[in-house]
Amino acid sequence: MTQDRYSPQDIEQKWQERWQQQDAFACDHHSDKPKYYVLEMFPYPSGNIHMGHVRNYSIGDVVARCKRMQGFNVLHPMGWDAFGLPAENAAIKHNTHPAKWTYANIDNMRAQLRRLGYSYDWSREVATCRPEYYRWEQSFFLRLLEKGLVYRKKAPQNWCPSCHTVLANEQVIDGLCWRCDSHVEQKDLTQWFLRITAYGDELLQDLQKLEGGWPDRVLSMQRNWIGKSTGAAVRFGLPAPLDGVDHLEVFTTRPDTVFGVTFLTLAPEHPLVEKLIEGYEKADDVRAFVTRIRNMDRLERQSDNLEKEGIFTGAHVIHPFTGQQVPVWLGNFVLADYGTGAVMGVPAHDQRDFEFARKYGLPVKVVISPEGEVLDPATMEAAFTTEGVMVNSGDFDGMPNTDGKKAVAERLEKEGKGKATTQFRLRDWNISRQRYWGAPIPVIYCDKCGVVPEKEENLPVLLPLDAHVREDGRSPLPETDSFVRCTCPVCGGEARRETDTLDTFVESSWYFARYTGARNTESAFDMDALKYWLPVDQYIGGVEHAILHLLYARFFTKVLRDLGFYPEGLDEPFTNLLTQGMVLKDGSKMSKSKGNVVDPTAMIAKYGADTVRLFCLFAAPPERDFDWSDSGIEGSSRFLHRVWRLFMDEAARLSAVKACGAGADDVTTPEARDLRRREHLTVKKVTEDMGNRFQFNTAISAVMELVNAMYLSREKLGKSDAENRVFSSAMATVLTLLSPITPHLCEELWQRMGHTSSLQEEAWPVCEESALVQDTVTIALQVNGKLRGTIEVPAGADKARMEEVALADAAVQRHTSGLTIRKVVVVPGKLVNVVAN
Repeated sequence: MTQDRYSPQDIEQKWQERWQQQDAFACDHHSDKPKYYVLEMFPYPSGNIHMGHVRNYSIGDVVARCKRMQGFNVLHPMGWDAFGLPAENAAIKHNTHPAKWTYANIDNMRAQLRRLGYSYDWSREVATCRPEYYRWEQSFFLRLLEKGLVYRKKAPQNWCPSCHTVLANEQVIDGLCWRCDSHVEQKDLTQWFLRITAYGDELLQDLQKLEGGWPDRVLSMQRNWIGKSTGAAVRFGLPAPLDGVDHLEVFTTRPDTVFGVTFLTLAPEHPLVEKLIEGYEKADDVRAFVTRIRNMDRLERQSDNLEKEGIFTGAHVIHPFTGQQVPVWLGNFVLADYGTGAVMGVPAHDQRDFEFARKYGLPVKVVISPEGEVLDPATMEAAFTTEGVMVNSGDFDGMPNTDGKKAVAERLEKEGKGKATTQFRLRDWNISRQRYWGAPIPVIYCDKCGVVPEKEENLPVLLPLDAHVREDGRSPLPETDSFVRCTCPVCGGEARRETDTLDTFVESSWYFARYTGARNTESAFDMDALKYWLPVDQYIGGVEHAILHLLYARFFTKVLRDLGFYPEGLDEPFTNLLTQGMVLKDGSKMSKSKGNVVDPTAMIAKYGADTVRLFCLFAAPPERDFDWSDSGIEGSSRFLHRVWRLFMDEAARLSAVKACGAGADDVTTPEARDLRRREHLTVKKVTEDMGNRFQFNTAISAVMELVNAMYLSREKLGKSDAENRVFSSAMATVLTLLSPITPHLCEELWQRMGHTSSLQEEAWPVCEESALVQDTVTIALQVNGKLRGTIEVPAGADKARMEEVALADAAVQRHTSGLTIRKVVVVPGKLVNVVAN
């Protein structure tokens, strides 16, 4: 590296090695400083980082570096979401073991992240596939099982026959698996579930605590996903008991319309369907309908645009108030796992039911009418869904329907035919996965003792790394005797282990807490460290995780708090959330199939890490998508070369002055005064933009303007010690403000200025308001609206003084010669316009 040539590769290697040798970003919870925990969502170790990673981690690194300079004790860790299906599928494709594949990818991606100069405390690194991590997850499972928050049940699940595993609803796209595009089937499986619904109310209520810290869009998505509804459970009697059941229960948010029920609609998966159609001459048609609908995309079945389909079961139920028989239908829009799997058909007052009734010729009965009107069901073109008065409703006639909701629910409860209740859209969390590469579920099956939890002292239940991954994707665990065959912890007899593994969302629901004491071998967490560091002050990640990951992390926080693993009062994991936009290419998301991937490694090799970081932060505000631009990254590179050239050209006048280090006594000329004012204005602007608003693009723009001002002022400034000090101060401010964004270049030039301490140890500069005061201002001079020149007037000059100076100006006198001045318009501090003819 020569003295006058900017060589990012050499500079970046030098400073990264130094940071690593000094363990520069390590932190400890034994500190008198205020804490700040900044965290980006940890990656799946795919083998290579992409530009989305670079943008996400660059945002987090700027926040971490800024907060350190602002006096905070900063925790900024990194780890790996290392279990899961992608590693297993990749291992099959490359004829290797998932463990070998995963650990090699971790090594590669760690090196890539180090190459970008991120300020991680690598001593806290975790990988979820390591026994020292998932051992504690198994401990949580046992405690949850003990408290009844984990249970097994048989339920219809989305099953991918190619991946050989259950899929969440969100992983089924247009009826296909999100990973392999195979057609998804419905399969009845006995699975393990976490009782997340037990925390439904708290998960919903505590969203209020996140207002102002989380994006409104994300809060709305969580509220909708939890989907709390208040209403009533209504019991429709069965003419004869079926399997000991004497009624069908329906949940409704509109108990005021119960007298308008003309049919019931069940989910095709409802457990009583087969009993209801017994002896019905069209039972085979019903079974065919059930089979077809069960294999539909479950998200499509919840869509407002779904074409409603149904079939009569041949069965009837008894209305709780009228005693009339009500026909029972099956409908493709009713899901077994929402509510009771049965809904009231009230076509006069529900548009979906109205369309269904018209399609199948079912009766429509009006029970809510507008005040003073009578609705004719035969001529209605749509359901009446607004407020009105109850009619055809027995004792409730004439009552406002808003009052009727409560009155009907009370009557149902009084007569033992229902009750007021609350329902959630939220379903319990299926945590079973039928694949190999995951944390083993610590449960044992004994023919004598039944389902038995493993003993705590026997943890971890190790995932056997000698299992041979099957080419068809099926888990090898059921066929691995060394794993399956075990001893019952209760009776000591022969038993077998559970061969399902845990959903990888479980690992990502508590990893942020493990970072606070990642090397603790005695317990999952150090309570003192948890109390100090949690909650995370700033969490950063993609909006695609707005529902499941964030919801599960919130749930786990509340559960582990109640189980005593987390401190009391820790209700939420992340105080603030930033959802960064995507990096696009040619208007589309980068993907290998589209051939529009920009390789970060290639960009770093060409331009250096600082340039890549700068461009990712300058291209757009962090919450917005931006389109990768080759000219854009070239521009970022030119700017850093410009900073370097300015420094080298003026090196002789630079000294070890700190940011905003020039005082008022150093301002001996108008040029020096102007440069110092611009310096402090930049500090004020950057501090505001890089605070909680994280508008890095406008902050960078402000620094660019200061660099431009320095280029313009260097010829005007003299070479006195005072003027050199003003220039050195401005240069120090440029380096200090840029250092969180382009740390390598800034550290190098900081050292060359003569500083012996690291730039990252410097305090963030503070704007002096007195430095912003202007002695003079430049005023535009116009004659009849046309610009004729400018003048300098004292700051704060009144209108009379500005008019006096303007009329005395030679340019104004020249352009008004021979004319009569009719009016002088003065805009204080901006312009004077002389009107003459």
